[in-house]
Amino acid sequence: MLGVVGTAVGGLIGWTDGQAPAADPASVRQLFADLGLVVGGTEDELDSAVRRFQTRVGLRQDGVAGPRTVHLLARYAKEARELRRFEYLSAA
Repeated sequence: MLGVVGTAVGGLIGWTDGQAPAADPASVRQLFADLGLVVGGTEDELDSAVRRFQTRVGLRQDGVAGPRTVHLLARYAKEARELRRFEYLSAA
């Protein structure tokens, strides 16, 4: 359900990559990993990570990886991946 919501809202808020990221727990954990943050395997640990992220980016802190949260998380994760790629290419 969350993936469907994320995809629908993604079209409204401007996904340029063609497809909105999934909002399932594994995908959200991967987005955090792309940011360099390891989230534990429990639901409580994921909830806590989502709440901290929401606070950090100015969203309502509810612990739910809804469309706005996933959109921003995906955007920052993409920027982090691009920065690492740039740093890698610059070092070569």
